[in-house]
Amino acid sequence: MDKFQIDGQKLHYHPDRVAQWMAGRDDWQTAKSIYPVYVEISPMGACNHRCTFCAVDYIGYQTISLDVAVLRRVLPEMGRLGVKSVMYAGEGEPMLHKQISEIVEITKQAGIDVAFTTNLSLLPKNFVAQALPHVSWIKASINAGSAETYAKIHRTKPAHFDAAIENLRILNEARRSRSLPVTLGAQCLLLPENQHEIADLARLCRDIGIDYLVVKPYSQHEYSLTRTYETLGYQQFLAMEEDLKALNSDSFNVVFRANAMRKYESDDRYPRCFATPFMWGYIMASGVVSGCSAYLLDKRFEFGNINDSSFQEIWEGELRHQNFEFVRKDLNIDECRRNCRMDEVNRYLYKLTEAQPPHVNFI
Repeated sequence: MDKFQIDGQKLHYHPDRVAQWMAGRDDWQTAKSIYPVYVEISPMGACNHRCTFCAVDYIGYQTISLDVAVLRRVLPEMGRLGVKSVMYAGEGEPMLHKQISEIVEITKQAGIDVAFTTNLSLLPKNFVAQALPHVSWIKASINAGSAETYAKIHRTKPAHFDAAIENLRILNEARRSRSLPVTLGAQCLLLPENQHEIADLARLCRDIGIDYLVVKPYSQHEYSLTRTYETLGYQQFLAMEEDLKALNSDSFNVVFRANAMRKYESDDRYPRCFATPFMWGYIMASGVVSGCSAYLLDKRFEFGNINDSSFQEIWEGELRHQNFEFVRKDLNIDECRRNCRMDEVNRYLYKLTEAQPPHVNFI
């Protein structure tokens, strides 16, 4: 059960964008106006946790944030250009931004769907009333089933575990009482330290009344300072999937990402990246627009800054052109993060082009 297709991809629901990509994937004059379906935005550089697995620890949790005035200019432009969704997450904790509820309203008014990945230990006072009605989904990162283990993995106070659980309850009660369509979920990286608590966390999430718990593998970021889990394998954990299925119900399910776990240790892959710099993008808390979150601070993947330029100028500009050529001709994906966010999208696009089976016209 994975009705939200979390362990897959949804690009095939955007055939117009795929058709654009098919026509322009090797032609810059066409490619420059292919805008991302999805953009991840980091409204805040700072974070109140220091998780043992943090992929972006190398950025330094800088106390910078995006200016709402800039977003008020850029987000409507992005919507007009074809961006369909924004997930607020990033290098920092998005709920730390003091105007995050206003940002949600601006985003939705621009015709862009809104989502969050957050540790949810914080919930701004006006978020439920002002922002929640405009949000498609919220996924809380809760990487343990007890306060003690949570504190060790998130490297924070045990009370933050209780706060995150309570905030999920608040959100769930608000959507129930107001009949809001927002989907509520949680996610947990499966680690040696928390493996014995996954079922406890699943029961807790089910009893709160949220929709799902994602259990997913760790993926080593090539630039991360942390290397604690670099050699972690997942064959030993695959049997957990059957046990966790027993906790599913009509309104709750555990999305055990066995497919992602198997892929992490597999050599079966596509020869190059097809999704970058087309289907998605990333905006840092500094305003820098990047083509890939696995290469933040890498100048080869930086296209410009929304504090200085319009989104169209950045996306159709020379720096993205250079990245377009680099990814097509020179990027060695052996240097890329395995199981990156665009992994399934890349597999899909690869099959459409270089891996077509014989007799494709006999539909």
